[in-house]
Amino acid sequence: MNAAGPARWLRGLTVAAAFAAWALAAHLASAGLTGPDFAVALGVAPGLAGLALLRRRPGWLAAAGLATLALLAALWPLLRTQPALLYLVQHVGTLLALAALFGRSLAGPGDALVTRIARTLEGTLSERKVRYTRGVTLAWTLFFVAGATTSLLLYALAPVAVWSAFANLATAPLVGLMFVAEHLWRMAVLPPEERPSLASVIRAWRAHRDQPASP
Repeated sequence: MNAAGPARWLRGLTVAAAFAAWALAAHLASAGLTGPDFAVALGVAPGLAGLALLRRRPGWLAAAGLATLALLAALWPLLRTQPALLYLVQHVGTLLALAALFGRSLAGPGDALVTRIARTLEGTLSERKVRYTRGVTLAWTLFFVAGATTSLLLYALAPVAVWSAFANLATAPLVGLMFVAEHLWRMAVLPPEERPSLASVIRAWRAHRDQPASP
């Protein structure tokens, strides 16, 4: 029996469990149900982990690390009084960055982001598939903008625990529902030969992500 399959499932379950644990901890922290120092430390952890992207440039890594630590030291007293604000900036910033990633590909004569991914998977696309993938790119753009807007409104108008539940606990399931809705719509409007499997879509996205950035 090939052990790769169970090992892959185990890795996936481990990642999912770790993500769920982090989301629950972030909800408790941003809702004010933990100590302020723990809340701030947990909130800045993803940003500090992101510095690992500079590991191949030790000079940049050292400079960014020192600048980050200096900034945290200066802002820590303020952040610990309003830890939810740190999580708000992260949540809204992430959603708007994703909206920009999808949305900017709709400008100009080139392919939309989902269209490029489809070309990676299938090569030549029909005009119907080009229109469909462009529409999907627009749908994801609007989805992320709507999520960021909802987050800001809830933070301003609702109790912080309600906003935190949306930002930390509901966002990932909503993204999953969006994937399911797009899959069902694809099944309804595209012929069978133009419906790639979910596994194929994930492989194509990874291939597109790993391509060197064009000038």
